[in-house]
Amino acid sequence: MDFSLTQAQEELSGLSRRILTDRVTTDRLAELEQAGLGVDQPLWAEFARAGILAAALPESAGGDGYGLAEQCSILIELGRAVAPAPYLETIVLGAGAITRFGSVSQIERYAVPAAAGELIMTAALAEPGIGDLACQETRAARNEDGWLLQGVKAVVPAGATAGVFLVSAATPEGVAIFAIDRRDLGVTAEPQQVVDGPGAAQLEFTDVRLAADRLIGQPDGQVASWLADRAVVGICALQLGVTERALEQTAEYARERQAFGRPIGAFQAVAQRLADAYIDVEAIRLTLWQAAWRLESSLPADAEVATAKFWAADGGHRVAHTAVHVHGGVGIDVSHPVHRYFAAAKRNEFALGGATAQLRRLGATLAG
Repeated sequence: MDFSLTQAQEELSGLSRRILTDRVTTDRLAELEQAGLGVDQPLWAEFARAGILAAALPESAGGDGYGLAEQCSILIELGRAVAPAPYLETIVLGAGAITRFGSVSQIERYAVPAAAGELIMTAALAEPGIGDLACQETRAARNEDGWLLQGVKAVVPAGATAGVFLVSAATPEGVAIFAIDRRDLGVTAEPQQVVDGPGAAQLEFTDVRLAADRLIGQPDGQVASWLADRAVVGICALQLGVTERALEQTAEYARERQAFGRPIGAFQAVAQRLADAYIDVEAIRLTLWQAAWRLESSLPADAEVATAKFWAADGGHRVAHTAVHVHGGVGIDVSHPVHRYFAAAKRNEFALGGATAQLRRLGATLAG
């Protein structure tokens, strides 16, 4: 494969970085955290005006027809800025799945407004106490009008803000994906505080009646598998941005901080920690692009996706702890900028399965 970035990737990445540099400041992040807001609405509107939301969607949704590679380039920049913007949830997963599997009316109802910044969507895949996305206790059964759904979803990203949830549920035919409006009868969304701040929610569905047109694609597990793979790869892209920027900040600090008359980066122990962190960041980068390329090329990618998430989790853990340790006392101050990168890296580490879960998935794939 060719690891060089396309012109579209470089342009979208550069535009995203300029907007994020202007708008996502330390003071702005603190302001959002104090207000308990998990999404920066003015930033989201700016992304929509700049065409970033629509760029990586098909022309049927008002986009430019770019794909997962361009989406990952944008996600890396969002990770670098630890920006509270639901791009992975709304565009990569929500609008992406609907434009890929949905009907024309579903595209017009959900994907088009999402690309315009008018609708926030998210995918509700994980369940309390269940690490395997293939195991679903949330269930849906056909009735005379469509479907009847009930169950619970946990730690749903952007769940406190999203207007529409793509919910996975077990059916007699396989795992299905349904588009559920937060205003539907029987839907309850309770905010959840996670390690890197507000924005997540736990969803409860009590006898939610859904019309037949709420089903996305077919209830055969294909859409659910598509969503799960891209959710994992998207988290890896965010983790690359988080760890890349955390390492840059730590290297800058090691060059400036003096101890015994010289920069702490001149000490062998510190230099070795930074060198190991660099290797981890590059491993996250290479495995991310390999997994994204295989998915976009419609090639088998189970092993590559698991490998990418393993490095995002295991390598991300080491980079995050290196950043805190090298910063010394200020590294454990929750008001210091490096703490946001530590918290974001920890959330990305465990989201949709940590390192051990990925090794199990990889082992099962290789054994099969």
